[in-house]
Amino acid sequence: MRTLINSLIGLLTMLYPFAVYFGIRYLEPWKIASILVALLTIRLIASYAIKHWSSPLLMVGLVYFGFAIWSNEILTLRFYPAIANAAMLLLFSWTLFSPPSLIERLARIQHPDLPPEGIIYTRRVTQIWCGFFIINGSLALVTALWSSIEIWSLYNGLIAYLLMGILFVGEYLVRIKTQKHVR
Repeated sequence: MRTLINSLIGLLTMLYPFAVYFGIRYLEPWKIASILVALLTIRLIASYAIKHWSSPLLMVGLVYFGFAIWSNEILTLRFYPAIANAAMLLLFSWTLFSPPSLIERLARIQHPDLPPEGIIYTRRVTQIWCGFFIINGSLALVTALWSSIEIWSLYNGLIAYLLMGILFVGEYLVRIKTQKHVR
């Protein structure tokens, strides 16, 4: 049940830019932010019992949306994707300075005896994700500050996820090819 709740809330959170785009026609910004506070609170409670890695990110989201409720400005709602990218950048880069890297931690779930070349590879992938979060977060910030709500919604609600998917699939294909090469 917890997995279903987390998956559903994760999907709803991904739809955030479209919720803002369509929601501002009918709701004040503080009401949209309140809905996100409720979703993030449910997800935090569901993940808190298992001490999930996303808990600090969820808390950052709660603080941010608390501020968005207080400010009641549409511009405040538009900064969330940039803040989410900054939080992910902090999480990923922190593990580069406090090994093992995040990708290595994930890899060790399936391969506890990761060879030294696997550790180097996972560190490099973590660095690539850090670069992605820098670029994507910068674009999210630019769209929040200087674009229309339509462009902001399109980039943060579709294009950013497509780019993330391309990076994920590309890394997976490289991993499959290099793992075959190593064997």
